[in-house]
Amino acid sequence: MILKSQVEWALHCCAILAGLPEGRYLSTKALAELHGLPKEYLSKALQSLSQASLVETTLGPSGGYRLAKTPSDINFLEIVEAVEGKARSFTCTNIRANNPCRPQGYCDSKPCAVARIMWEADEAWRDTLRRVRLSDLVGTLSEEVPADIWRSTFEWVLKRAG
Repeated sequence: MILKSQVEWALHCCAILAGLPEGRYLSTKALAELHGLPKEYLSKALQSLSQASLVETTLGPSGGYRLAKTPSDINFLEIVEAVEGKARSFTCTNIRANNPCRPQGYCDSKPCAVARIMWEADEAWRDTLRRVRLSDLVGTLSEEVPADIWRSTFEWVLKRAG
């Protein structure tokens, strides 16, 4: 399974937005600059998050994005599905129906074993993402990122937050 690069961008942006103080917003330009991303493409990912009500936005000189919920109320699956959609990662096209050895008029009453296994794996993946909260990511990052980098990143962000 290959996810759009916008999924990675959305997850990283949400991690940064999780650290914004109440009432502050961060612009698409600042988020793009921080991550070295093209602003126009990042904007699409942020719009997807907004349409899913995961972030809120405001216009104007101090406008931008902030989380619409607390980090503990947002899970990874919500972010992934905001960007990728909710469709299953495996689509069964029922190629077994092309088997020339099947009797004429034979009807399969249930999805094939391949589809069932793939759908089960897809659901397990989604369950894992559903269990991981944005607050879990923030906690992991605060432990793994050296303190001076963590501090200077948020100083940089706060200077640009409206």
